[in-house]
Amino acid sequence: MPLFEFDTDASDEPGFKQLNAEEAQALRERQPSLSPWRVVVWQAAVGLLVALGTWGLTQNLVAGASAAYGAMAVILPAALFARGLSRQRRAANAGSALTGFFVWEMVKIALTVAMLIVAPRLILGLNWLALLAGFVVTMKVYWVAVWLRPASQRSLNKN
Repeated sequence: MPLFEFDTDASDEPGFKQLNAEEAQALRERQPSLSPWRVVVWQAAVGLLVALGTWGLTQNLVAGASAAYGAMAVILPAALFARGLSRQRRAANAGSALTGFFVWEMVKIALTVAMLIVAPRLILGLNWLALLAGFVVTMKVYWVAVWLRPASQRSLNKN
Protein backbone atom coordinates (compact mmCIF):
# COMPACT_ATOMS: atom_id res chain seq x y z
CA MET A 1 0.00 0.00 0.00
CA PRO A 2 1.60 3.33 -1.01
CA LEU A 3 2.12 6.00 1.58
CA PHE A 4 0.24 8.57 -0.46
CA GLU A 5 -2.46 7.89 -2.96
CA PHE A 6 -3.30 10.43 -5.58
CA ASP A 7 -6.50 10.46 -7.53
CA THR A 8 -5.45 10.97 -11.13
CA ASP A 9 -8.94 11.06 -12.53
CA ALA A 10 -8.81 13.59 -15.35
CA SER A 11 -12.50 14.44 -14.92
CA ASP A 12 -11.66 16.45 -11.76
CA GLU A 13 -9.37 18.82 -13.63
CA PRO A 14 -10.77 21.74 -15.56
CA GLY A 15 -10.24 21.34 -19.27
CA PHE A 16 -7.71 23.42 -21.13
CA LYS A 17 -9.29 25.48 -23.83
CA GLN A 18 -7.15 27.02 -26.52
CA LEU A 19 -8.26 30.58 -27.25
CA ASN A 20 -8.76 31.94 -30.70
CA ALA A 21 -7.46 35.41 -31.62
CA GLU A 22 -10.65 37.25 -30.63
CA GLU A 23 -10.91 35.49 -27.26
CA ALA A 24 -7.26 36.17 -26.52
CA GLN A 25 -7.68 39.87 -27.36
CA ALA A 26 -10.79 40.07 -25.15
CA LEU A 27 -8.84 38.47 -22.29
CA ARG A 28 -5.99 40.99 -22.72
CA GLU A 29 -8.48 43.86 -22.59
CA ARG A 30 -10.14 42.51 -19.42
CA GLN A 31 -6.80 41.86 -17.71
CA PRO A 32 -4.24 44.40 -18.93
CA SER A 33 -0.64 43.82 -17.93
CA LEU A 34 0.92 45.86 -15.16
CA SER A 35 3.69 48.13 -16.43
CA PRO A 36 6.99 47.53 -14.63
CA TRP A 37 7.69 51.26 -14.93
CA ARG A 38 4.53 52.04 -12.97
CA VAL A 39 5.78 49.77 -10.19
CA VAL A 40 9.18 51.52 -10.21
CA VAL A 41 7.49 54.92 -9.91
CA TRP A 42 5.39 53.69 -6.99
CA GLN A 43 8.51 52.23 -5.37
CA ALA A 44 10.30 55.56 -5.71
CA ALA A 45 7.36 57.41 -4.13
CA VAL A 46 7.10 54.96 -1.24
CA GLY A 47 10.88 54.93 -0.76
CA LEU A 48 10.90 58.73 -0.53
CA LEU A 49 8.08 58.64 2.02
CA VAL A 50 9.87 56.02 4.12
CA ALA A 51 13.12 58.00 4.06
CA LEU A 52 11.40 61.27 4.98
CA GLY A 53 9.30 59.53 7.63
CA THR A 54 12.36 57.87 9.16
CA TRP A 55 14.24 61.17 9.19
CA GLY A 56 11.22 62.97 10.67
CA LEU A 57 10.56 60.39 13.37
CA THR A 58 14.16 59.89 14.46
CA GLN A 59 15.44 63.44 13.82
CA ASN A 60 18.57 61.63 12.62
CA LEU A 61 19.89 62.41 9.15
CA VAL A 62 21.91 59.17 9.02
CA ALA A 63 18.78 57.10 9.72
CA GLY A 64 16.94 58.93 6.93
CA ALA A 65 19.84 58.42 4.54
CA SER A 66 20.02 54.74 5.52
CA ALA A 67 16.31 54.29 4.80
CA ALA A 68 16.74 56.11 1.48
CA TYR A 69 19.67 53.89 0.56
CA GLY A 70 17.63 50.79 1.44
CA ALA A 71 14.89 52.02 -0.87
CA MET A 72 17.43 52.76 -3.61
CA ALA A 73 18.76 49.19 -3.28
CA VAL A 74 15.32 48.15 -4.54
CA ILE A 75 14.52 50.98 -6.97
CA LEU A 76 17.71 51.10 -9.05
CA PRO A 77 17.83 47.34 -9.75
CA ALA A 78 14.08 47.35 -10.48
CA ALA A 79 14.52 50.20 -12.97
CA LEU A 80 17.35 48.33 -14.68
CA PHE A 81 15.17 45.21 -14.79
CA ALA A 82 12.24 47.17 -16.27
CA ARG A 83 14.56 48.59 -18.92
CA GLY A 84 15.78 45.11 -19.77
CA LEU A 85 12.24 43.74 -19.93
CA SER A 86 11.11 46.52 -22.24
CA ARG A 87 13.87 45.49 -24.65
CA GLN A 88 12.83 41.82 -24.39
CA ARG A 89 9.33 42.56 -25.71
CA ARG A 90 10.87 42.82 -29.16
CA ALA A 91 12.46 39.36 -28.88
CA ALA A 92 12.00 37.14 -31.92
CA ASN A 93 10.69 34.14 -30.01
CA ALA A 94 9.42 33.18 -26.58
CA GLY A 95 12.56 31.23 -25.71
CA SER A 96 14.85 34.20 -26.11
CA ALA A 97 12.40 36.42 -24.22
CA LEU A 98 12.34 33.96 -21.32
CA THR A 99 16.13 33.72 -21.32
CA GLY A 100 16.35 37.50 -21.30
CA PHE A 101 13.91 37.65 -18.39
CA PHE A 102 16.10 35.34 -16.31
CA VAL A 103 19.29 37.19 -17.27
CA TRP A 104 17.82 40.55 -16.25
CA GLU A 105 16.47 39.04 -13.03
CA MET A 106 19.96 37.78 -12.18
CA VAL A 107 21.41 41.22 -12.96
CA LYS A 108 18.79 42.76 -10.66
CA ILE A 109 19.63 40.39 -7.81
CA ALA A 110 23.38 40.88 -8.26
CA LEU A 111 23.06 44.67 -8.24
CA THR A 112 20.86 44.55 -5.13
CA VAL A 113 23.36 42.37 -3.28
CA ALA A 114 26.27 44.57 -4.40
CA MET A 115 24.49 47.70 -3.20
CA LEU A 116 23.80 46.14 0.19
CA ILE A 117 27.42 45.00 0.52
CA VAL A 118 28.85 48.47 -0.15
CA ALA A 119 26.28 50.29 2.00
CA PRO A 120 28.50 50.53 5.13
CA ARG A 121 31.28 52.08 3.04
CA LEU A 122 29.01 54.68 1.47
CA ILE A 123 27.04 55.76 4.55
CA LEU A 124 29.15 56.42 7.64
CA GLY A 125 27.36 55.27 10.79
CA LEU A 126 24.85 53.27 8.75
CA ASN A 127 21.64 52.49 10.60
CA TRP A 128 20.91 48.92 9.53
CA LEU A 129 17.39 48.93 10.95
CA ALA A 130 16.46 52.02 8.93
CA LEU A 131 18.11 50.54 5.81
CA LEU A 132 16.15 47.33 6.29
CA ALA A 133 12.91 49.28 6.80
CA GLY A 134 13.44 51.24 3.59
CA PHE A 135 14.38 48.07 1.72
CA VAL A 136 11.46 45.93 2.90
CA VAL A 137 8.74 48.56 2.62
CA THR A 138 9.88 49.54 -0.86
CA MET A 139 10.11 45.88 -1.89
CA LYS A 140 6.51 45.27 -0.78
CA VAL A 141 5.24 47.78 -3.33
CA TYR A 142 5.30 44.88 -5.84
CA TRP A 143 2.60 43.12 -3.87
CA VAL A 144 0.55 46.25 -3.29
CA ALA A 145 0.64 47.03 -7.02
CA VAL A 146 -0.59 43.53 -7.86
CA TRP A 147 -3.21 43.70 -5.12
CA LEU A 148 -4.53 47.10 -6.20
CA ARG A 149 -4.58 46.31 -9.92
CA PRO A 150 -7.77 44.21 -9.88
CA ALA A 151 -9.61 46.93 -7.96
CA SER A 152 -8.74 49.51 -10.59
CA GLN A 153 -9.81 47.09 -13.34
CA ARG A 154 -13.17 46.54 -11.66
CA SER A 155 -13.76 50.29 -11.55
CA LEU A 156 -12.85 50.54 -15.24
CA ASN A 157 -15.25 47.73 -16.13
CA LYS A 158 -18.15 49.44 -14.31
CA ASN A 159 -17.86 52.58 -16.44
